[in-house]
Amino acid sequence: MKKMLSLLLALTMLLTCASAMAEIPATFHAEGMPIVDEPVSFSVLTMRWGDMGDSFTTNPFLVNLEKEANVKVDWQIVSSNDWSDQKPILLAGGESVLPDVVLGFQTFNESDIINNVEYFLPLEDLIAQYMPNLTKAFEEMPELKAISTSADGHIYSLPSRMPKRPVACNVPVINMKWLENLNLEVPTTVDELVAVLKAFKEQDANGNGDPNDEIPFTGIGLGMDFLSPFGMTDVYGTRYLVNEDGSVRYAYTSEEYKAGLKWAHELYAMGLIDQEIFTQDQVIRDAKCDDPNVSRVGFGYAWSYDAIFRRWKSEYAVIEPIAGPDGQRYQQGDVNGLYSVKSNQLSITTACKYPEVVLRWADQFYTGEASIQNFWGGLGEVTTANADGTYTLNNPPEGTSADAWYWDRSLRDFGPKYSSIEFDKLIILDPTEGDGLKVAMDEKTAQYVRPCFPELKYTADEYNELSFLQADIDTYVDTTRAKWVTEGGIDEGWDAYVQQLNQMGLEQMNAIYEGAYARYLEAQK
Repeated sequence: MKKMLSLLLALTMLLTCASAMAEIPATFHAEGMPIVDEPVSFSVLTMRWGDMGDSFTTNPFLVNLEKEANVKVDWQIVSSNDWSDQKPILLAGGESVLPDVVLGFQTFNESDIINNVEYFLPLEDLIAQYMPNLTKAFEEMPELKAISTSADGHIYSLPSRMPKRPVACNVPVINMKWLENLNLEVPTTVDELVAVLKAFKEQDANGNGDPNDEIPFTGIGLGMDFLSPFGMTDVYGTRYLVNEDGSVRYAYTSEEYKAGLKWAHELYAMGLIDQEIFTQDQVIRDAKCDDPNVSRVGFGYAWSYDAIFRRWKSEYAVIEPIAGPDGQRYQQGDVNGLYSVKSNQLSITTACKYPEVVLRWADQFYTGEASIQNFWGGLGEVTTANADGTYTLNNPPEGTSADAWYWDRSLRDFGPKYSSIEFDKLIILDPTEGDGLKVAMDEKTAQYVRPCFPELKYTADEYNELSFLQADIDTYVDTTRAKWVTEGGIDEGWDAYVQQLNQMGLEQMNAIYEGAYARYLEAQK
């Protein structure tokens, strides 16, 4: 007990000292530029993938902002190769080793922050005082504020909405050449899809004289995209579906899930689903889709079909989602943009002496023009501002892919951003490749995307309980799904399956998710 009291006393003194250190510089300006007349420095830690390094720090927007604001950013770049070992050491060291600022959701996640909350500043009052751009974004998109609000009601990290993101996730693609060869129409319902897959299997659809080398459908495991005609639209792997009345339910005990698996077993038994779907990895799947001799796959779901079917990509096209037994079309996706709305993009630690300066600097990221520069690259280099008010991306240097160039010249997915839905309309992307191709695929699918279960925040106890509950529950669900698709028996085993899930703690897990979702809705008000 004495040791505990000593520890608490030391912690209190530490926080008191940190609070006393935080101060507003005498030459600080609450608005306009520069932010300070006398230069101020602060450290910003961010993790980058592999050996990407610090080339992004020469992004013209970042360089010019330092000059205009009269601040000096001390970038501390760590590699994902070492970060899993470095992060716990850094958090254990506390304020004495922490940077002033942590940037990017990949660096510290919500669990890291909440389990070490004594080292992170609540920001909501400072946001209201010094961040007019972000405040406007909160008003335009309440979801941004909701995902930024932790379970205790405080905001410890800033969010982002990335520019011009696609709405639909994996989309249905079909081999149009095969349809033409067999004089078939594009399927629109589950019954029509079954008929087409059956023809693909039996009628030498690729025309090479071998009626046995076609694979009607393949994938890696049986993803929820294949069950989307039955209303399975769990796009982020959250396990939950949003009901029309705004409530939520666990996806894998729903009647839609059960009906979808029964249907999948029928197709598997007919040989219309790749018999290796639950055992193959991406290498094997890709080898089938990109067979050097002949196209072998008739139908699938893909983020971008050109990346999977490669040499045969010209044979494929995106089609509208397959209508389910209820006559409705469902498409996995996010109406706000896939992976676009993220929290934990910038946090300030108690080591920071000038949080007001940092937040005024960060607020400059929350404009459309700043966002495109921090997602793709600086104006005049990677991006171009056109005379008509639109923005386009420049061609990458010869021998460099567009995506690699964007990561090299910008913060890309990481850090504060806000491109409004209206500003997105000013961004013109090449519809034949990269980000633009994926956005173009929305034309036939985006209208069918339903509201999805969002990123949520939990208490420290809830994070710990979820990590314990999810491991066993997810393994059991995945194992049972594979068994029912390949062997059948879902009707006979369903009640025992649900009972087993409840014994494993499903009701407790549901209560945590439902409570967090209720907090999320409340934070939007």
